[in-house]
Amino acid sequence: MSTASIGQSIPRTESVAKVTGRARYAVEQHAETAPAYCWYVPAEIPTGRVSQVTAPADVTLLWHENAEKLGEIEDTELAVLQSDRVAYRGQIVAAVVADSLEAAREGAAQVRVTYADEARPDNELTTDHASLYAPETVNAGFPTDVTVGDPDSALASAAHVVDRWYTTAPMHNSPMEPHATTAQWSDGVLTVWDSTQAPSGVQGDLATVFGLDPSNVRVVAENVGGGFGAKGSTRPNAVLAAMASRAVGRTVKLALPRQALFDLVGYRTPTINHVQLGASADGTLAALAHDTFQQTSQIFEFCEQTAESSRHIYASPHRRTTHRLAVLDVPTPRWMRAPGEAPGMLAVETAIDELSYEVGIDPIELRILNEPDVDPASGNAFSSRSVVECLREGAERFGWAERDPRPGHRREGRKLIGTGVATASYPVLISPSTASATRAEDGSVTVSVAASDIGTGARTVLRQIAADALGVSADLVVLKLGDSALPKAPGAGGSSGTSSWGWAVTKACTELASKTGPAEVTVDTSDDLDAQKDFARMAFGAQFAEVEVDVDTGEVRVRRMLGVFGIGRVMNPRLARSQLIGGMTFGIGMALMEAGNTDPEFGGFSNHDFAEYHVPVCADIPVDIEATWVEEHDDELSPMGGKGIGEIGTVGSPAAIGNAVFHATGVRVRDLPITLDKVLPHL
Repeated sequence: MSTASIGQSIPRTESVAKVTGRARYAVEQHAETAPAYCWYVPAEIPTGRVSQVTAPADVTLLWHENAEKLGEIEDTELAVLQSDRVAYRGQIVAAVVADSLEAAREGAAQVRVTYADEARPDNELTTDHASLYAPETVNAGFPTDVTVGDPDSALASAAHVVDRWYTTAPMHNSPMEPHATTAQWSDGVLTVWDSTQAPSGVQGDLATVFGLDPSNVRVVAENVGGGFGAKGSTRPNAVLAAMASRAVGRTVKLALPRQALFDLVGYRTPTINHVQLGASADGTLAALAHDTFQQTSQIFEFCEQTAESSRHIYASPHRRTTHRLAVLDVPTPRWMRAPGEAPGMLAVETAIDELSYEVGIDPIELRILNEPDVDPASGNAFSSRSVVECLREGAERFGWAERDPRPGHRREGRKLIGTGVATASYPVLISPSTASATRAEDGSVTVSVAASDIGTGARTVLRQIAADALGVSADLVVLKLGDSALPKAPGAGGSSGTSSWGWAVTKACTELASKTGPAEVTVDTSDDLDAQKDFARMAFGAQFAEVEVDVDTGEVRVRRMLGVFGIGRVMNPRLARSQLIGGMTFGIGMALMEAGNTDPEFGGFSNHDFAEYHVPVCADIPVDIEATWVEEHDDELSPMGGKGIGEIGTVGSPAAIGNAVFHATGVRVRDLPITLDKVLPHL
């Protein structure tokens, strides 16, 4: 009888612990002695200097005049309380420590900060901002600009041209568990329980800023209540908690309030996208240009790879993709689920939809017409590419053939109904990882890796991967993760966790299986990754949406959605479906409601809570939302044969919804989110 675990929908390993409350998060750890509590004081000015800070006598005050001096680090957002400079509203300018959470919060409320050199914020992203520049590279090391051929000449001679601007608003990750840390010092060793996607990364950063050997820093992230990229790198809360703990000589707990998550832990940058498509009479692309603009802070550079996906998705002999960055008085943007791909594909997939109406060809057929034979960016063959299969299967499942192509022609009472489609892509990213596997006398196996399960089911999938490599039942495998004391691993991000950690787990367990009796194996996959052949490795998908638009209010509601994906071998169908539908839900939020409102007078974001920053809730999500996948066998990936799935569900969803709104109404909204004020005046 087969003992195969991969491909089975086994339940989450930690599910009972979570629903019964036994799973402990960052600030739920039991301290040996009564802990102290830290509360931070945010800057109330958009830019300037801190000249003086005073606080009540019954709390410990930390500010730049008395805070310990930290070591230099590249990410200067982590230089907490190291200077008098205020770079943006909401930045940490002081903190108090007290015996109780209530006392710390009240003490922080009574802190008085005196400022100097306050100035009006320069925080509006424009395409002609004086600070615009081309960074050396963009996120994940992709090239900033790429030009192939002569796109301007090709556009000038094209039979059909789409020349449009598309914009997206700032977005906030908004995990259920806020950024939080418990910090403890003992005999020069720092232990932190942190809500992070990257225990090994936090360990390295804390070692750097506090001048420690990494072996004297331990980061535990046993359970993480969501992150979506915002917890992918060390955040100021971890540094401040450790600083406060050393200052008072006690364990310190720090949980950021919800408002802080809109200020100092990262967000998706707003984007401005100029897309130009030139096509022949039959719709064949001759030119594709995608020029992007976004923002970064005064203290640390971050640039999303917004045009990167446009380099791979369609065949065109003439192409240009560029990124420009404005330095503003704003917090530093960071990763948010599908950084770059989500806003970038929104722009290009909307432009492709516009081109389909310009040429008079079905949107699906136009996409298939412009399918590349090889990766347009590298010239390498794709390890696998199922775009056409996803589009064809999705069209059949969705009933695309019954669609009247004319916009604004389907009506049910006071509702206009429309359908839209968009393509999705996401790179297969794999990083080197280590892992160990140990067999005990009773035959049970413990697998250890410093991965972080942020709610995706990594514990479960890694047990399945280990079990198959060992040829045993998953019930015999115990998995240890979420601790930097375990074998070093990359963070959970870029939809790369399962591939990166799973490769190391597979290698360790395969070697262990070749041994008899009790044994232990530790492996590293660096050489394995270096030996990979030159292929373009990407996941793909097709997103379909049906919307209704109220002709009296302009309100848009999604009635049904379908995503069909080419994601290699699926490790656990139950978890995969959950991740893909979660990504599609993200796309609904991006398309219809999520927008951080930049405050041009006082700085920061004027809507910094869930009362005014709206995320999708159950009532916003259609019952008829389905995620599925095509069979895809790819031997040029990891040994497990899978592709990342955490983010591709988001990519394509906003464009599919926007395209459906146009089909329903004839109104093309190019500025996300699509709110009723952008629709109703044109109905």
